Formats: sequence, C-alpha cells, structure tokens
Amino acid sequence: MTGPARSLPRRLRHVLGDIAALVYLGLCAALLTWAFAVSAGETEDASFAGVIPLLATAPVSFVLTVLPDSPVMFVLAVLAGALVNATVIGWCSRALRRGVGASR
Repeated sequence: MTGPARSLPRRLRHVLGDIAALVYLGLCAALLTWAFAVSAGETEDASFAGVIPLLATAPVSFVLTVLPDSPVMFVLAVLAGALVNATVIGWCSRALRRGVGASR
C-alpha cells in the first residue's frame, strides 16, 4: 500500500527499518551500554561517560535532560533522542536513494 493511506506506525517501521537507521540505533545502544559499564567501575573518567551517549543523540536528549536526575530518565532521554535521530536518518537515506533512482 502506498500513498497517504499508510498509517504513522507503518511509516515509522518503514523508515526505522533502513540499514543506516539500524546501524545508528545499534551504535547508540553500544554507547549507552559502555557508559553504564564505565560508570560502574571506579575510574577517573566515569563521571563523563554519560556525556557521550547524550552527544550522540543530541538535540532531543539535551531537551530531555531537564527531567529528574535518575538512571531511568537518562536512558529515556537517550532512547528518545536515538529514535528521533534514527527516524530522520532513515527518512534521509530513503529519500536520497529514491532521488538517485528517479534521476536515471
């Protein structure tokens, strides 16, 4: 089914199924896991480990950092940022591929 009859969840599933979006989501998951693993250990850089996933999922994650300070809210901010960015990445990737095929 194509055209305006497609529902929002179908469109999101279609865009988030793009390989570029999936690679980005995997990278964000790995960064989040790394941040928690480093924070669990007692190293000098442990306090800055959470900054890396926030930077990778900016700007949405920065907006959501005003939520109460807890590990759950940190994960929600990174998750929301990753999903929004992956949606944009998937949409751009599909649009660029469609543009290349249409110009031939």
